[in-house]
Amino acid sequence: MDFRTACEETKTGICLLQDGAQEPFRVRLHLARDLLMVQEQDVVCVSGEPFYSGERTVTIRRQAVGGFGLSIKGGAEHNIPVVISKISKEQRAELSGLLFIGDAILQINGINVRKCRHEEVVQVLRNAGEEVTLTVSFLKRAPAFLKLPLNEDCACAPSDQSSGASSPLCDSGLHLNFHPNNTDTLSCSSWPASPGLRWEKRWCDLRLIPLLHSRFSQYVPGTDLSRQNAFQVTAVDGVCSGLIQCLSAEDSLDWLQAIATNISSLTKHNDSDLLDRRKHCFTVQSESGADFYFSVELDSDLAQWERAFQTATFLEVERIQCKTYACVLESHLMGLTIDFSTGFICFDAATKAVLWRYKFSQLKGSSDDGKSKIKFLFQNPDTKQIEAKELEFSNLFAVLHCIHSFFAAKVACLDPLFLGSQAAASAASSSSMSSKAKSLT
Repeated sequence: MDFRTACEETKTGICLLQDGAQEPFRVRLHLARDLLMVQEQDVVCVSGEPFYSGERTVTIRRQAVGGFGLSIKGGAEHNIPVVISKISKEQRAELSGLLFIGDAILQINGINVRKCRHEEVVQVLRNAGEEVTLTVSFLKRAPAFLKLPLNEDCACAPSDQSSGASSPLCDSGLHLNFHPNNTDTLSCSSWPASPGLRWEKRWCDLRLIPLLHSRFSQYVPGTDLSRQNAFQVTAVDGVCSGLIQCLSAEDSLDWLQAIATNISSLTKHNDSDLLDRRKHCFTVQSESGADFYFSVELDSDLAQWERAFQTATFLEVERIQCKTYACVLESHLMGLTIDFSTGFICFDAATKAVLWRYKFSQLKGSSDDGKSKIKFLFQNPDTKQIEAKELEFSNLFAVLHCIHSFFAAKVACLDPLFLGSQAAASAASSSSMSSKAKSLT
């Protein structure tokens, strides 16, 4: 069953994503009932079994009127290759499935232009002759400042721009009629017969953020500074959306409200559930699903409790190392082992034969029905495709608590700041907080 059919779509839109030190680039957010999908554009081969494109080679001919029918932007002065920014209306039909807006030009007639400046690439194309072989690769994270169209419907008007300076942030038209041997008798069919492979631009999953017990924030970490029209969503296993930048304050508010509504619906926590209005409160959920409400006097007290819970969880997972739960797959009794070292292992309860196994890092998302079923989304390391695995458990909350605890411990064991800050107090914290972590066993 297609995973997306099980999710009620609530919102879709285009935003910018700031991922580390990279320039912001455009992504599509797809909010479902229990999942936030961050998607980027890519070019996929649609001839036979779909696969993602690396580099493609296309040979084109210069027309007597209209030239190459392309416009380009970018260049080494902006630390990116030159990219195709527009395609003329006259050539769009014949280019369909061959070249795309957003394709980076890597080679021209075998000449490497990956690190060439914009004007240098223009000159190479201007003097390339009647027939040009382009090696291209779709630039998935094209910087937003290039303002590339998201589809192929934006066409450049044919004109002769064979003279004058070009700009890397403006469309440089390659309708270049100038060539020493160029005459009006050249063929008007600038594109050869289509090769066997055909390509299609699609939105592909970049990150999948499960919303159950996730959190979101507009604030710069460790400060009281609120980002303008920006936020990030972090899953319980530590997977982060990256900094999502909206185009307006209204868009940002709409997204935050929609995400908050879905998170509240999944975790069954609303403002109406609060027993009082004190600031420093927290809830502990048992493996049976029961909620226990606590409050403390100071913000520092709340932070201390949070650190104690994290330490107790880490120490208990480190102690038991693995946990196995009985489950059902298509009416067959199975077992699911969550192993701190190896990840997820599903096996036949009678024969002990392993049906599938995945590492923690391969889990890209999950959802549950709130009763007994969990659907895991694992990424195949070879094909990069998402594989859905659905299992049914008698105690859903216990399994979810265990998975969340193992993920939290896995993240913590890779964080030297966490390990260093907790080392001195680990024994005391383990003793005082073991009642929470013992729910794993």
